Amino acid sequence: MDIQRGRTNRRRFLLIAGLPLLTVGAGMTYLLWPEPPRRPEVRTDLEPLNRRLGPFLGELTDAHWLGYDIDDAGDDRSIPGPDSRIRVVGVAHLPAGGAAAITGKPDHTFAATGAPSDLPAALKQHLPAAAAWQHSPGFDAYANGQGGGSQASDGIPSGRYLFDTARDLVHFDVLYFFT
Repeated sequence: MDIQRGRTNRRRFLLIAGLPLLTVGAGMTYLLWPEPPRRPEVRTDLEPLNRRLGPFLGELTDAHWLGYDIDDAGDDRSIPGPDSRIRVVGVAHLPAGGAAAITGKPDHTFAATGAPSDLPAALKQHLPAAAAWQHSPGFDAYANGQGGGSQASDGIPSGRYLFDTARDLVHFDVLYFFT
């Protein structure tokens, strides 16, 4: 009888000792397993854009855009930093004649420029290949000075705006810094 009892105790011991080890091992595997990077989804909602960009661009329609934290590594398990930089990038239609009205103002000198070079892949299909983009550093400074929003909670903007007058399009690439 002592022999059987010893085997039962040994099995029980292995079960009791092994279960916590398996649990710790599974937990460590979960924490250390790399997650696939999250990709922001292309958005088409207009309210956030019109609230931030509408005061100096006019009412935007038919928008395709992304908004994401450029410092986010995609790891929900990390401690967030004290500051964040949110990139809002996309393309939208302006009211009829809106692009010509903006580019025709004598306050800012617009010049022909190439297509955006650092456009996220998800947005490339929404930018017309034959667009004749115009850019003005003076307009960028004006738009960034408008705050891209009226509240301090909207962040500090730094952006670039390109206009296509033939299609009444605006390409925007704005970085909002939140502290």
